[in-house]
Amino acid sequence: MDILTKDDFLDGQLLLIDKPLGWSSFQAVNKIKWALRKKFHLKKIKVGHAGTLDPLATGLLLICTGRFTKKIEELQGQKKEYTGTITLGATTPSYDLETEIDTVFPVDHITKEVVHLAMEKFIGEIEQRPPVFSALKKDGKRLYEYAREGKEIQVKKRKVVISEFEIKTMDLPILEFRVVCSKGTYIRSLAHDFGKSLDSGGYLSDLRRTKIGAYNVNKAVDPIVFSEKILGKGSVH
Repeated sequence: MDILTKDDFLDGQLLLIDKPLGWSSFQAVNKIKWALRKKFHLKKIKVGHAGTLDPLATGLLLICTGRFTKKIEELQGQKKEYTGTITLGATTPSYDLETEIDTVFPVDHITKEVVHLAMEKFIGEIEQRPPVFSALKKDGKRLYEYAREGKEIQVKKRKVVISEFEIKTMDLPILEFRVVCSKGTYIRSLAHDFGKSLDSGGYLSDLRRTKIGAYNVNKAVDPIVFSEKILGKGSVH
């Protein structure tokens, strides 16, 4: 990465960040913002991300600085690619490992043929219901806030597009997958619905975002590496 100046960041930069496990997207943005402010003695600088990643997911986070924050909406609309694992035979309220398993199901009847037949139903435009443990808002409140209070709420289904969905390896109860999808797709919901379509259950046990449009995670850097090593070499002009 070229050495960038204060004006470069204020004029606008698109940073490819590899979000670590356990970090929220907000924490990654804050890390970058704090490092920029400290490095260049700035009172404020606009920094934002183009598409949230859950704390339990890793991978590509596009972070915009300065005037490039105006590009966020355009970047959010691009196709995204993910890889990860679905664990069959159980469900969780959050559709991932944020919550404990609440129900178990048989998996003995699941074969490669059954899996590949079920996959076909999830390619193209589909309807899915976002998880109740999500940051979507209803009546000015995040859905996960209702969920953590134990309140039952109705979440409307939404149309999303799955352009590619493949099972890379199958070692029951674990399925390794790759998916390319539209903005607004919840991979947790895909895992949950896929398990259901197999007359079993399923939850997302690992997730990594590998691409957003033409941007690839193999060009991304850890936020700590960016803040302490790459930015540390920069000019303060």
